[in-house]
Amino acid sequence: MNQIQKGHVEAGGVRYGYEIHGDGPPLLLLHGGFGTMEMFGSVLDDLAARHRVIAVDLYGHGRTALTDRPIDAVAMGDDLATVVRALGFERVDVLGFSFGGMVAFRLAVQHPEVVNRLVLASVPYAHTGFYEDIREQQKAITRESAPMMMHAPFYASYEAVAPRVEDFPEFVARMGEAIRTPYDWSEDAKTLKPTTLLVYGDSDMFEMEHIVRFYQLLGGGLRDAGWDGAGMVRHRLAILPGVTHYEMSDAPGLVEAALAFLDGAEVGGSPEEVP
Repeated sequence: MNQIQKGHVEAGGVRYGYEIHGDGPPLLLLHGGFGTMEMFGSVLDDLAARHRVIAVDLYGHGRTALTDRPIDAVAMGDDLATVVRALGFERVDVLGFSFGGMVAFRLAVQHPEVVNRLVLASVPYAHTGFYEDIREQQKAITRESAPMMMHAPFYASYEAVAPRVEDFPEFVARMGEAIRTPYDWSEDAKTLKPTTLLVYGDSDMFEMEHIVRFYQLLGGGLRDAGWDGAGMVRHRLAILPGVTHYEMSDAPGLVEAALAFLDGAEVGGSPEEVP
């Protein structure tokens, strides 16, 4: 029977809650905004059947309490490098979803020596990638909206594991500030060192042009690969049919695409061939 290791690791003055499941190549798993590691549902178990999954609750989320720091993906990128090393790992594969994918991206940019392969599921490289109506909705994420958000499904997961449930209104306020802060990481994307798989739903919350542009920034989608695949870049793009942003974290297609990529079983040229 699989033994689950649980605990906390301090990084940047934050006590990050984590769980380690399964055995095999290490895989850091980062959930989406307002969620916890439980957001991945059965996907976590499927991944743990072939990998040693290190699931971490992001700063301010779930098991990881707020401090006086703002919620910031760049700072968390540094934190997660410390967490990985503190748990005894030199290099890990990383799978991040949504806001967790933004943190995974920053980890890969700021600490490429820690990241082997990278899976970014439903992740924008710039704040302008969201559909306009989504950006309008993000403006309403404030302290005043916290009581309404307590009726959302994710609140039950937060309430079940948060060290201080009374922090929820402050957590919502800081998440709103983080989500509304402009950013553009296109230059970082061009120089991303870890071999990367981008995964989106065909009904995701990002403009399709943004998704394609992200892959192009990685060098993909710019030319025909040729009959022998010699023109294929090392990075990959997957679009899952019939999947929305809200279904991505526990979509069976995410597991299939991620495991094929992480375990080197995908069809086509080798992802280790640098363009």
